[in-house]
Amino acid sequence: QVQLVESGGGLVQPGGSLRLSCVASGFIFSAYGMRWYRQAQGKERELVGRITSDGSSSNYADSVKGRFTIARDNAKNTVYLQMNSLNPEDTAVYFCSRCYSRFACSPNNDYFGQGTQVTVSS
Repeated sequence: QVQLVESGGGLVQPGGSLRLSCVASGFIFSAYGMRWYRQAQGKERELVGRITSDGSSSNYADSVKGRFTIARDNAKNTVYLQMNSLNPEDTAVYFCSRCYSRFACSPNNDYFGQGTQVTVSS
């Protein structure tokens, strides 16, 4: 079955950087685009960004554009989220996600990992 396991979260000071990883299994990783979401306490889940199946293209929420970068290594079944210039508003649980099919996404049906906590604080 589809499994997504995130890692790399932690406590970081404002202005710092973190790289999150998500290791996927149970499906042909190179066939699917991947997404990163985040959810801050008491707030709605937010799409951070996505990357195509071959890694050739990515796009981002305005709130992270220019600071976050998504990359993937299909040989390692892993997608990454590089986060730079972090600020307290980036504090959230970060999730990687795969759409339920190659051609359609639905938040109620997509696959999500268990999440990794990122806390930005001095």
